[in-house]
Amino acid sequence: MTGMMRIDDRKGNSMIFIGITGGVGAGKSAVLSYLRELDGVRVMLSDEIAHELMEPGSDCYNRLKELFAEEPIWLEDGHFDRPALAGVIFSNDKKRELLNEVVHPAVKEYVLNAVKEAKKEGLFMLVLEAALLIEEGYGEICDELWYIYASEEVRRKRLKSSRGYSDEKIDSIFASQLKEAEYRRHCKEVIDNDGDIENTIASINKALSKYKE
Repeated sequence: MTGMMRIDDRKGNSMIFIGITGGVGAGKSAVLSYLRELDGVRVMLSDEIAHELMEPGSDCYNRLKELFAEEPIWLEDGHFDRPALAGVIFSNDKKRELLNEVVHPAVKEYVLNAVKEAKKEGLFMLVLEAALLIEEGYGEICDELWYIYASEEVRRKRLKSSRGYSDEKIDSIFASQLKEAEYRRHCKEVIDNDGDIENTIASINKALSKYKE
């Protein structure tokens, strides 16, 4: 990407742990792609961590196997049928809470261990993206939170174009997520991703600049 920021020095020797969040369609992936290209930066996705922790043989998997043994969400090889699992948990609040009570603490424990390892390695920055970053209390773990902003109009266009979502589905998702004011209240930095990628990169570089000597 053009406009790539060079990170040669940083203030102090402590690793920076950044949490990234924002509404669906805000374009978090574009921000993460840019950050991945920077030297000394590692990006983690909470969804990928959760998927790893839910693989057969893990403690997390074994607990879910007991809780959801009677649900039609299992493939022949023992793995979760993820579309079927999504259908179950998003149609039943109690079952979604059961899943979250198992998976979310396991993800947080994984993240805390990853932070310790990253500090030992001397990384400049560790980045975590999570849809429920604020709700799950990651503000207490991260050095700061970043809110990836895009207007509802832009987000709606993106979701229709990239995922083929209907207005009804988009309205339902928007209603289930935090409002913009709540994101801004919890997040120290706002990355403007409402326009073209160059403006987004400029917004990221501005947020990073305070860590430069």
